[in-house]
Amino acid sequence: MFYGGRYIILLMGLFSIFTGLIYNDVFSRSMTLFESGWVWPKPHETKALVTATQVGVYPFGLDSAWHGSDNALIFTNSFKMKMSVIFGVIQMSFGVILTTFNYRHFNEQYSIYLEFIPQILFMLCIFGYLCFTIIYKWVIDWATRSNPPPSLLNMLIDMFLSPGNVQKENILFPGQAGLQLFLLMVALAAVPVMLFGKPLYLRHLHQQQEAYSSLPTHNEDESYEVMAEEEFDFNELMIHQAIHTIEYCLNCISNTASYLRLWALSLAHAQLSTVLWDMVLIPALNASGFFRPLALLLGGTVWLLLTVVILILMEGLSAFLHALRLHWVEFNGKFYGGTGQKFVPFHFEAILNGYEIE
Repeated sequence: MFYGGRYIILLMGLFSIFTGLIYNDVFSRSMTLFESGWVWPKPHETKALVTATQVGVYPFGLDSAWHGSDNALIFTNSFKMKMSVIFGVIQMSFGVILTTFNYRHFNEQYSIYLEFIPQILFMLCIFGYLCFTIIYKWVIDWATRSNPPPSLLNMLIDMFLSPGNVQKENILFPGQAGLQLFLLMVALAAVPVMLFGKPLYLRHLHQQQEAYSSLPTHNEDESYEVMAEEEFDFNELMIHQAIHTIEYCLNCISNTASYLRLWALSLAHAQLSTVLWDMVLIPALNASGFFRPLALLLGGTVWLLLTVVILILMEGLSAFLHALRLHWVEFNGKFYGGTGQKFVPFHFEAILNGYEIE
């Protein structure tokens, strides 16, 4: 089983290394690869609260100064949660874009205008705007602003409850109220297009085809088009389109929230790593006297064993299953209908031997 999944394990290991570099973390310890952008004052004799001073920006990943600070968990918690939302919106938007290849392949150019464009507008006007506000809130120096940083969740809720109005504590930039009202109107206008556009257009084509086939020169033709006309059911098509539209609009909300599992997994992994270091290895390192070598041997063995079993195997399997679920449901659900040819996985042997997939 491990040999069969060797490429997946290799990719998981590479991406784990990349994530460790982004978070600047190895076994819950900080890596000082570059000079920190924060300067700590000299140690005080008193137990007063010590605050670091920012003197620059860390060039890559999370600044090493956050490790060990009292508010490190609060900062990383918010950071990981917002990054999960951004990754989710980007991947789902890419999934919606892939539907254009289906429409072009099946010669349904009208679906690009009646389904793809309203779907991507609905997604970006609401959740794309949320990603924009997240990044905008990150780049603002709130120490120079008169108002405190707003809650983006409350801002998004007020965007629907009170259109055109922004409460004072939720102001991010000038003209925010007008922009939010415009985006909300575009998103709401996209819903009836998704709902009625395709059924009405197909009914119009059906009526044109029916009028064309009723001409004297075509009365004797018993072609496939005439047979297809008899199978056309506008009510069934309308019900199917209504289900598809409602499902898409609701899934935009639920699927975005589903990507928060990335935040939960990352948070759980970081805390488990910290617990293993603080409660297993640190007591062994602090041991003294005759039992120090024995404590180091036992502590290091237990720490290594638990790290491999819990952090690598168990959490690796958990992360793989959650990522597989996100790809299959949240991503594939945007463009994969499962109503065409049977899925055949990519295989080098089939390509090298010249097998044709029917």
